[in-house]
Amino acid sequence: MEKFANLTTSEKKEFPMTYDCIIVGGGLAGMQAGIQLGRYASHKVLVVDSEDGRSTLCRNYRNLLGYPGGVSGETIRQAGRKQLGDYGIELVRDRITDAEHLTHDRGFRLRGADGAIYETRTALLATGVMDRLPDWPGLLPCLGLSVFVCPDCDGYEIRGRETLVLGSGDVGANMALTLLQWTDRLLYLRQEDAEHPLSPELAQRLAAAGIPHRVAPVRAVMAADDGAMTGVVLQDGTELAAGRAFVAFGGNEVRSQLAGRLGARLHENRHVWSDPRTKMTSVPRLWAAGDIAFHSEQATVAMGEGAQAAIWIHKALLEANEAAE
Repeated sequence: MEKFANLTTSEKKEFPMTYDCIIVGGGLAGMQAGIQLGRYASHKVLVVDSEDGRSTLCRNYRNLLGYPGGVSGETIRQAGRKQLGDYGIELVRDRITDAEHLTHDRGFRLRGADGAIYETRTALLATGVMDRLPDWPGLLPCLGLSVFVCPDCDGYEIRGRETLVLGSGDVGANMALTLLQWTDRLLYLRQEDAEHPLSPELAQRLAAAGIPHRVAPVRAVMAADDGAMTGVVLQDGTELAAGRAFVAFGGNEVRSQLAGRLGARLHENRHVWSDPRTKMTSVPRLWAAGDIAFHSEQATVAMGEGAQAAIWIHKALLEANEAAE
């Protein structure tokens, strides 16, 4: 690990290492896949992490087995990186910007942001999804603690509490309607967005459900030092008190560009199709796991898919080795 990590970019261009598997993405799916492959102790594996995924932002995952009080994404990432090292899995910080098929052995060549070249017999894409979040001061320290993005993950955290829905158009309206199963103390503060208007139909549904809504541009999120939200400040200086909020703007970035470049089948929403059993994409020797895959975007599901993909990557590598003998 250290030997390759310490090479200069020009050296990586001139002397690219060939791996049995490169995992693009060092979030929950990618690290879990790396750990699983490491436990076979027979493959040379590299995890390439750009360090800007969802797990770097979430301050608290509360719906994980064994963590009733929650655990931060950074805590999981630190533990995961140590486990990867313990199993001899290499880890580098880079952003893969391009990918192509090799002309031999049906492998892949990947290119990093600074030009570093990586070659591999198999690849797992675990590049994830990034939420479209406003740049309000005070927002990021609250994510996963008092401000949430996923009702399936964190709707439980607002049960019976006053909650703001901060979003735009129909996306925010649908979020508010979904949250009714946990609380009816909701206020939808619409952020003006010409590309995402509120349809008359959704406006009527909000009214019928008794959910007030109004256009109220937010300037900042108010919060204590521990990430406990206390309210928001509007553009006109008005302060609205609230201890919980959901953010719902739509337009999240599905990071499936590499999959598309390699010819993998994509759904209309840009998520990557993969075989339900093996997690391999429509491209041989290319797998996908985690939030870029077509599934519910849950931390536990991402880890499970990473492990499942790794099992089948291991099988494919064994078969290739036997065929070459």
